[in-house]
Amino acid sequence: MKKKVPPGLIIAATAFEITPLLLELKKKEPVNEWGPDILITGIGLTASTYTLTRYLSIKKPSWIIQAGVGGCFDHSIPLASVFAVGSDTIADQSVVELGTLKTLFDLHLLPENQFPFKKGWLKNESSLLKKCRLKRVKGISVNEITTDRKKVRFYEEHFQPVIESMEGAALHYVCLMEKIPFLQIRSVSNYIAERNRKKWDMNASVEKLNQEVIRLLKTLQE
Repeated sequence: MKKKVPPGLIIAATAFEITPLLLELKKKEPVNEWGPDILITGIGLTASTYTLTRYLSIKKPSWIIQAGVGGCFDHSIPLASVFAVGSDTIADQSVVELGTLKTLFDLHLLPENQFPFKKGWLKNESSLLKKCRLKRVKGISVNEITTDRKKVRFYEEHFQPVIESMEGAALHYVCLMEKIPFLQIRSVSNYIAERNRKKWDMNASVEKLNQEVIRLLKTLQE
């Protein structure tokens, strides 16, 4: 008898970010034709870490995909562009000293290669990332959405990120610790430090995000 493979898991900070996917899954007969569980973690690193860890104490999926929108540091990248985040880290777990941002690794409070970190980054080297055709970029995760221009400069100089989110590093950390293949997919909803919501494109970013997630799910079933 063929061994049954555990279903995968789709996580998002809010239901809004994956509403098109939820509607698509609802059309299927059976309802969950592709097999993934759905988990809404809540916003932020703390909520995401707790909710995901709690789920994993009950079930262990074959893979985890985190889908969400995020801010972008590069203004030449069009809004609603979708990326796979290959490396993430917690940017505001740091301090500014003498005009320079220093992380816990720079301060020698934590070895930069202490598992699951590699040179201070939470790197995704899983098979799931290799199956994804999206462009890979660096991401940073923060507890406070970046609006200060000085912080933007500090983050750009130290991390050279493309994407900022409030949950990505939680996914990377937990999955690396638990040895579960994972993928973080982010769609650009706004540019970093742009607080005028009229200049954001949330609807298009959610639509493009879900298109890519649905495409990837179909690929995983082939």
